[in-house]
Amino acid sequence: MHGVKLFTGAAASVLLLALAGPTPALADTIEAALVRAYQNNPQLNAQRAQARSTDENVPQALSGYRPKVNVTLGTGYQYQDIQAVQKGASLHNPDPLQPNSASLTVNQTLYNGNQTANRTRAAESQVSGSREALRVLEQTVLLQAATSYMDYLRDSATLEVQRSNVRVLEQTLKQTRDRFNVGEVTRTDVAQSEAQLAAGRTQALTAESNLTTTRANFRRIIGNEPSNLAPGSPVDRFLPASIASAVSLSLVENPNVTASMYGIDVNYLQVKINEGALLPTVTVQAAVSTSYQQTLNVFRTNTASAIATASVPIYQGGAEYALIRQSKENLAQQRLNLETTRDQTRANVVQAWGQLEAGKAQVQSAQAQVTASEIALNGVREEAKAGQRTTLDVLNAQQALVNARVALVTAQHDRVVASYSVLNAVGRLAPQVLGLATTVYDPSVHYQQVRDSWAGVRTPDGR
Repeated sequence: MHGVKLFTGAAASVLLLALAGPTPALADTIEAALVRAYQNNPQLNAQRAQARSTDENVPQALSGYRPKVNVTLGTGYQYQDIQAVQKGASLHNPDPLQPNSASLTVNQTLYNGNQTANRTRAAESQVSGSREALRVLEQTVLLQAATSYMDYLRDSATLEVQRSNVRVLEQTLKQTRDRFNVGEVTRTDVAQSEAQLAAGRTQALTAESNLTTTRANFRRIIGNEPSNLAPGSPVDRFLPASIASAVSLSLVENPNVTASMYGIDVNYLQVKINEGALLPTVTVQAAVSTSYQQTLNVFRTNTASAIATASVPIYQGGAEYALIRQSKENLAQQRLNLETTRDQTRANVVQAWGQLEAGKAQVQSAQAQVTASEIALNGVREEAKAGQRTTLDVLNAQQALVNARVALVTAQHDRVVASYSVLNAVGRLAPQVLGLATTVYDPSVHYQQVRDSWAGVRTPDGR
């Protein structure tokens, strides 16, 4: 009975640490881990930089509305040796010249088949699409962080259960050897206890290896070494009430779906841009220039001009027609991709919801299994003392209890992770929904800073 108390007490303390009970003082919480991942994950920050880069497509497109101004300056040295005959006299003038010139040219496109307007709208759709891609990665990182947090709790609890099992098996082996010495059991019983202890040590080493891998993943995703983790809890309170409402919500809010919708807009506008190449282009050019000492006879020349040009494409080899046809096929492909994305999103929600429901039932079953296994182990030990059970029966009952406790730890882990997976599949795994204590990254701030920028090479953050 001493061995039973040792095992039950240690295992119960592990389960309380990982699954329930009061939060330890200064413990790291799953919400704090999600905040660190949201703020510091390098993959997520790289995607934010990608979104800021995409913002620059809009001012590039808007540049088509703006004039293009060029200033040209010229200076140099020119030697001329002119010989001429005037009124019977021979003239010789080898004087050098120093020609200087300056010109200012302004080109403005008045009409180009609405290509500039369509490029601007396409760039704005690309910006919206990049924001949805950022939302996809934000949700992915948050789900990975929650999973890594729960993985560490599960594996640390499993390791402690296995270590506790080894301590109990060591005590059992000692008791079996003592009984063998007084003739109560045989050498077979001792060998069975030794074999079970060796297997228990192997399981403990495997659990320790798994925990090492989990610790590395925790550091990679969340950014720090795990220490004193508080229990994690499911996020069912943020989920839709039914699977039908979850599916309906996912088809509206899931960022994969909305990103595909913006992709359709981009491809549609690309068709319009390519069709604009078949329309006339109207431009106006204004220029002023001045030049000095261009010839020996003229000291200075001033010119000014304003020229309007209309260009009508007739035939350019057929490439523009091929581009139009190609862009229409790309548009059709993107529309089909949207349907594929919707079907995949619907399937992901149904799958995640099913895993969540199964996880709830598995937790209840695992808890009942632990309770029954504890009662069974105590009973088998008492019966073994009365000679009604063998040592192998006791070892098997003890292993069954170990398996039950590991199953309970795993079920609790799966239950919490499944709730986060449903929230991710719906498209609502975000700091705003979870109420995380962090400043939410707003990609529209950078967009507004650069959208109407006419000049400048520094980024808004000063680089």
